[in-house]
Amino acid sequence: MPEQKLKRIETALQAYMQDDDSAQLLKESMEYSLLDGGKRIRPCLMLLIADMLGGKESDVLPFACALEMVHCYSLIHDDLPAMDDDSMRRGKPSSHVRYGEGNAILAGDGLLTKAALLLMRQTGYDDAKTAIFEGAYAMVSGQSDDLNLKERNSETLEQIHRRKTGALFRAACRAGALLSDPSKAEQMSIFGDAIGLLFQMTDDVLDAQKDREEGKLTYVTLYGETDTKQFIDDTAQHALDVIKPYHGKAAEELRELILALRRRTR
Repeated sequence: MPEQKLKRIETALQAYMQDDDSAQLLKESMEYSLLDGGKRIRPCLMLLIADMLGGKESDVLPFACALEMVHCYSLIHDDLPAMDDDSMRRGKPSSHVRYGEGNAILAGDGLLTKAALLLMRQTGYDDAKTAIFEGAYAMVSGQSDDLNLKERNSETLEQIHRRKTGALFRAACRAGALLSDPSKAEQMSIFGDAIGLLFQMTDDVLDAQKDREEGKLTYVTLYGETDTKQFIDDTAQHALDVIKPYHGKAAEELRELILALRRRTR
């Protein structure tokens, strides 16, 4: 991730939380999951695309932070015992382990609502606001699919991951374009779809052993590791092809991000 953009995202997230007068335990539990040094791939994507398309970072940063709040809320709820039942997140106890299940649910609710408030306070850019919350709703739909669909086939796998993982990547890229050059929104949506798929497939390779033991439907359990790695290479190339016409520092940083995602080890 570009260090300067990461620092600006972290600084902005901290500032938004400092300006929060909610109940102390709610604020603490929200900060526990939001300010924990996550990868920040989605907000960085939004800033990089806006930069590549000539957008103004100060206009885009609140939208990027709102999207990260949505993402962190989804992680809190996804870890709950009724969902994936994960006790660890990013190397430390999950929110429900640290604060209890009820407080974890409230922390997720608080982050989602805070994201909505942050976007409402921005003047204009209604299409970008819509893109973020369309992505959020699609993500929830994907979580529902993952929880309830029992078919183990390629159609089910694509539907789950296009929504559960891919929707917020698409939202990041689409909103970045809508905040900078709306004529590129569809092209950047395609780019976001490719990045989301790339991220999910590399996740599936990294978690292959655990997913096999738990019987999860993933690219590796459905297609095997060799074919999944070929899909990863093909998808990374597709993403590179989409941004091939673009030049400059932001475009180069996006290319570096694609290559980093393709070879990531965590």
